[in-house]
Amino acid sequence: MIDLFVPGRLCLFGEHSDWAGKYRAMNSDIAPGVAIVTGINHGIYATAEKSPFFEITSESPELADIWEDFSCKMDLQDLKNVARSGSFFSYCAGVASYMLEWYRVKGGCHIHVTKMDMPIKSGLSSSAAICVLVARAFNQLYDLNLSTMGEMNIAYWGELRTPSRCGRLDQACAFGPHPVTMTFDAEEVEVERLNINRPLYWVFSNLDGKKDTIKILSDLNRGYPFAQTEKEVNEHKALGEINQDIVSRAVEYMREGETEKLGLLMTEAQEVFDSYVAPMSPSQLKAPALHKILKDPVVKSLSFGGKGVGSQGDGSVQFLAKDQESQEKLVTYLKTKGLAAYSFTISPTHKITKAIIPVAGFGSRLYPETRFLRKEFFPIVDKDNLVKPAILILLEECLEAGIEEICLVLGSEEEREMYRNLFERPISPEHLSKLSPEKVEYESRLMEIGKKLSYAYQYEKKGFGDAVYKTVEFAAGDPVLLLLGDTLYESSIGKCCALQLIEAYDKYQQAMMSIHETPLSKVSFYGITSGTWLDAKEQVLNMSNITEKPSIAYAEEYLGVESSRAGKKYYSAFGSYIITPEVFTELGKMVEDNVVSQRGEIELTTALERVREKYGLLGLRIQGQMFDIGVPDEFRNTVFNFRRQD
Repeated sequence: MIDLFVPGRLCLFGEHSDWAGKYRAMNSDIAPGVAIVTGINHGIYATAEKSPFFEITSESPELADIWEDFSCKMDLQDLKNVARSGSFFSYCAGVASYMLEWYRVKGGCHIHVTKMDMPIKSGLSSSAAICVLVARAFNQLYDLNLSTMGEMNIAYWGELRTPSRCGRLDQACAFGPHPVTMTFDAEEVEVERLNINRPLYWVFSNLDGKKDTIKILSDLNRGYPFAQTEKEVNEHKALGEINQDIVSRAVEYMREGETEKLGLLMTEAQEVFDSYVAPMSPSQLKAPALHKILKDPVVKSLSFGGKGVGSQGDGSVQFLAKDQESQEKLVTYLKTKGLAAYSFTISPTHKITKAIIPVAGFGSRLYPETRFLRKEFFPIVDKDNLVKPAILILLEECLEAGIEEICLVLGSEEEREMYRNLFERPISPEHLSKLSPEKVEYESRLMEIGKKLSYAYQYEKKGFGDAVYKTVEFAAGDPVLLLLGDTLYESSIGKCCALQLIEAYDKYQQAMMSIHETPLSKVSFYGITSGTWLDAKEQVLNMSNITEKPSIAYAEEYLGVESSRAGKKYYSAFGSYIITPEVFTELGKMVEDNVVSQRGEIELTTALERVREKYGLLGLRIQGQMFDIGVPDEFRNTVFNFRRQD
């Protein structure tokens, strides 16, 4: 049995541009549609398990008045008939039929809804959420290895088997309670996660008005694919280039935390819709209830702006509250007006969503074992008592820190085959049958991890800096987390080491490296950093120097970092970094000019020192311990002490 949650979704900007952009397949002069959509913190909670039938049951009190349990044979024609009927479960049957027809699933599933805390038919796409829920249940139960985009597409095509004609942005709920930007170009859909810089306090309310969504869509579609009248030209413009401009500004304001401008933009977007789109369906989009609440002086005093939801009309409304207190007051006020109101907050997301891990080295210090097994595949017992290859522990560190994409730097395409075996090819049914249920579930997790991996290659061993530079296209101008392929990290607090570094970057927005205290007697083995503390807790060091393997005497005289509590201390690299675009730029110059060390290698340390001189470089004192698996003595220590429970 598996647990599932799919949230409702709210279109913040760009409603109707999804179906409008689809008409580009017939008229290339139509501008691509763009929208900002977010999952919310209300949705559908359920469990799912395999079953001979397709069944949906519920114990949710929110559904008690409208729900009757549903069961259907896993027969393609039966499921299609239910889908075409337009009944309460037609959406679910449409998705199930698609799974049966195109993915040849060997059985059905029993989905049991335990809770549903979002309203139905209120612009939150509850129908899309249940479609995604069904697609995800089949995907996970039958190990189909579908990506989130794959689940979203199946939910869309499944819903199209019903009388409903949903838009492509409805299924954005598949991406969870995070804002995303969506681009609609004919049949192509691109989704990109949108990172924000500060909390956004949203309020959503059902206006309890009357509107006919089918008529709205029918009226608006009359102007496509070719505009014949002035009203239709205005509609194309509003859903095309004007919408692109509004969404572009909204993305900028959300990323920069300019909430007041974002609220004013909501008001502007509503005015554009009223002037250019609403005339196509005046009986449905005049929306007196919507405009009355938007003009309410109390509402205006508590919010930066507001606009309609979904297909618009007198269905639902959304507001951007000025702060958390205003959000709470606005919900209370709307309820006194007899309206159902909900709050949800879009929290800041980490700007670091990518990680790179170089694993191209041969591991000569661990010869002869590395003739048989690459060092990143050396087995380590983790805290969950599972024996894992070291690289898997590193990948799970990334996921725990919120990383979404990981690039491994390999030495050859042949090494890629090892990763295919681990992360892309499920084990045989015979072996799977011998595993416990927990380990069977973990096998599915390995396949999920594989979807987040990409690969770069360092064919010639020209140094660590060169290996990092091989990922410049993967980074694509974004800051990235860098972990060492022969180092494991163990946090001493309730936050993994990688997340500690990412959160520090979120605050300071500078290239960073993790550091830890090193005894004076061992400074000559490491690169030693010096500088001054930026904070009272002495966690963040404004670095003034990086010295490779200094003598004890030199370090004692020049490299000690003053501590208010314990005199001088010495710090070396902990083995993780935030690599900013400036670091990649310096590495590129070094590669082009062949700036190498005495060993003939491109050194990351040199690039970091250049960045430090031009832009500054910070060191974060990690609360945790690092474990080296690259040399025999340290590997022995890692095997014995890493995440030991006693």
